[in-house]
Amino acid sequence: MLKVTDPERVNPDGEEEAMPLPTDSKVIYLGGLFLLASAAALYVAAEIVWPLVFAFILSLLFKPVQRLFARIRVPKLISTLLIVLALLGLVVGLGTAISGPASTWAAKLPDGIPRLVERLRFLEGPLGTLQNFWHQIETFAGWQEGASSSVGTALLEHLFSGTRSFTSGFFTTLLFLFFLLVAGEVFLQRLVEIMPRFSSKRQVVEISQQIETDISAYLVTITGMNAAVGIATAAVMWLTGVGDPILWGTIAFLLNFVPIIGPLIGVVVFTLAGALVAESIWGALIPPALYLAIHLVEGEAVTPILLAKRFTLNPVLVIVSLVFWFWMWGAPGAILSVPMLAVTKIVCDRVRPLAAFGHFLEG
Repeated sequence: MLKVTDPERVNPDGEEEAMPLPTDSKVIYLGGLFLLASAAALYVAAEIVWPLVFAFILSLLFKPVQRLFARIRVPKLISTLLIVLALLGLVVGLGTAISGPASTWAAKLPDGIPRLVERLRFLEGPLGTLQNFWHQIETFAGWQEGASSSVGTALLEHLFSGTRSFTSGFFTTLLFLFFLLVAGEVFLQRLVEIMPRFSSKRQVVEISQQIETDISAYLVTITGMNAAVGIATAAVMWLTGVGDPILWGTIAFLLNFVPIIGPLIGVVVFTLAGALVAESIWGALIPPALYLAIHLVEGEAVTPILLAKRFTLNPVLVIVSLVFWFWMWGAPGAILSVPMLAVTKIVCDRVRPLAAFGHFLEG
């Protein structure tokens, strides 16, 4: 959960000032129309916008690395190129390492499903009801039986198409990231120059510095903890005999970037993986149980301690943001939902007319 410290709202007499709330109905109406138009534009231009937002978030993560290169007198262009190439190499290396095991598990799936169903015989009633419900949906929607004869096939097709879209968007993200790291400060300089008063110029600088500091701290902490979860999950899958620790560790690492929903998906995935290799239903439950224990220790104890002084956001709004951005942009939106909500909170806390909305976002 993210916390962004509220600015003090105290007048010269020492009394707390009331938060400004909009009273003009025209302002409220135009603001609502602006939000609707912005949401429509973000949805239509998703293939361009989410890579740009992703690149901006990544630039905040790599700014400290770029400063480290600057201290040892490495030119900005060369340091940026090294960062982008290192990121590309990491992603390509992980993709190459897990592609083989992923193909092997995909090949096991057709033969493993009947065995899995046999072990889950006690769920035959609920599964039959779910299957009948799915057939009713197919009939109502007018789908052809051959085109979508199974839920699994439809889900795999959707996942594959989403993966291809994410892959193409990732290379666009790298392009944006390169230019943001090289010349991103130009936008801040121009914004400061066009501000009419010195107080406004200082406010712009303070907002940008707080966004960079807080979001960088959040991203570094979360990335480190997710890497620890991935390593621990890889060890668990290896010790329990499931195998392919790099594959499962990478899956756990990526899923942990999506609050609440990601770990729930992880429990389902590791349950299926355990059921395909275990000899008994209890043996199949050991991998997901250990993964859940790892996540509870990380999510409920370690990470809140590390982030409590800096970050808190309303948990209900975190879920709302997660669902909304997943609907807008798919998996990239789910990953970016919390950082974008945190940036919104920082800006609202620093801009007086938006202070009430920023207070509403606070946990």
